[in-house]
Amino acid sequence: MRGKTASFIGAASGDEIVLTSGATMALNLIARSWAEPRLQPGDEILISIADHHANIVPWQLVAEKTGAVVRAFPLEQDGTFVMRHLTDMVSDRTRIITIPHVSNVLGTVFPVAEIAEIAHDANALLVVDGCQGVVHMPVDVRALGADFYVFSAHKLYGPNGVGVLWGRSEILAEMPPFLGGGDMIDRVTIEKTTFAEAPLRFEAGTPAIAETIALGAAIDYVSAIGMDVIRAHEQSVLNYAHQRLSAVEGLNIIGTAPGKSGVVSFTMDCAHPHDISTIIDHEGVAIRAGHHCAQPLMDFLDLPSTGRASVGIYTKPEEFDVLAEALEKVRRIFG
Repeated sequence: MRGKTASFIGAASGDEIVLTSGATMALNLIARSWAEPRLQPGDEILISIADHHANIVPWQLVAEKTGAVVRAFPLEQDGTFVMRHLTDMVSDRTRIITIPHVSNVLGTVFPVAEIAEIAHDANALLVVDGCQGVVHMPVDVRALGADFYVFSAHKLYGPNGVGVLWGRSEILAEMPPFLGGGDMIDRVTIEKTTFAEAPLRFEAGTPAIAETIALGAAIDYVSAIGMDVIRAHEQSVLNYAHQRLSAVEGLNIIGTAPGKSGVVSFTMDCAHPHDISTIIDHEGVAIRAGHHCAQPLMDFLDLPSTGRASVGIYTKPEEFDVLAEALEKVRRIFG
């Protein structure tokens, strides 16, 4: 399973694959095992304004313990990443830069390889939340140049309860364990415990066996289709979605960065996103409405929430015709 996952994301070895309960646990593991022992007062952690809460809160908790500072770099209002917004904030105190591969709200695809160069030039590490990347496009972690890359199985058509932390082997070797228990040890005595080598030292307790097997099946499934094929299909559908929804009077698409991926977030002048989602649910259309675990981004955009339609392997262009027709009903009710 480790070898299969390593091959899927371009890792050098299965020994670089740590199995976790999900991306949230993986990010907390990095924050607690790598960052917390090393950060000093005044050190800086740079995050994106578009990060999911799971890639914000762990860094805040570590900053509170160490005296480090969490700072967020902005995007353009349309969701476009501009490198100077990041480079203007990098300093000799920067220790970690952490980003989403793809924004779960805006669909913005971050230029990971370029950001990795910026991070390494500053002697900082780059952490990538790949939950919205690994499902929509081919990923090669070595080509990207990141130091850590994490994702959850359920974003990849797999089950809940299992995720992946990839880290460069030399970094994992320097990290102490995050949780203690069975299976992560070498030898236990009353006086002292010695720990297994990575990745096992980070996998305390009974693993999620069935879920891990299912992750392997999910990787087989998308690999058989081909990530390039998936990417091309989804981009075609996404382009049609933008075209079709733009024709709905009073609808505002949130996030129009070039090359965006995976999602269409929107608001309507006439109705709150929660009302929109409730009404179109009765029309047989399911979207998500809310802040999408990205409240700092919503504050930045001066929005309480958005509706969000997602694009996947199975999504057809005509489904956005159905969505547009349902949104026209919303407009008639509230307009």
